[in-house]
Amino acid sequence: MAPLVVPHNPEWAAAFAAEARALTGAMGETCTGLHHIGSTAVPGILAKPIIDILGEVSSFELLDGATGCIESLGYTAMGTFGIEGRRYFRKDDAQGHRTHHLHVFEAGSLHIERHLAFRDYLRSHPEKAGEYSALKEALVDAGVAYQDGKDAFVKAAEAEAINWRRSGASGA
Repeated sequence: MAPLVVPHNPEWAAAFAAEARALTGAMGETCTGLHHIGSTAVPGILAKPIIDILGEVSSFELLDGATGCIESLGYTAMGTFGIEGRRYFRKDDAQGHRTHHLHVFEAGSLHIERHLAFRDYLRSHPEKAGEYSALKEALVDAGVAYQDGKDAFVKAAEAEAINWRRSGASGA
């Protein structure tokens, strides 16, 4: 079994770019942006080796019509998968290992701001990114439920990140 988290791989940025090109074509005119998010988008921290992609669309109706094209790239459509206002897709390789998550929101969704703020905050605050990486390593080493163990840290850091972004400190 592959390790749950691994050191940052500089090739993840290129993997995102290649997947984004394919997804842009599959999603069509409704796609208004694709962003590399999650830990693979933050240099220097441990991450699950799964590329997280945030998609912005003008219309879920148009996106839903393009689901077959997205599935032709190897994705499985999962609906909202527990988050209202989202379309979620996941992709596995030929061996059945997860390689990509695609989280799609309509333009203007607060989920877009939250994800981008968190990513940019960690990129701009290496000490906070280091704390997050150390927490992830400790959770894996202790055999603790990974997602649940990160929850409090992520929620607190997201709140800091949104305030930071809205204050203009991010340059966004």
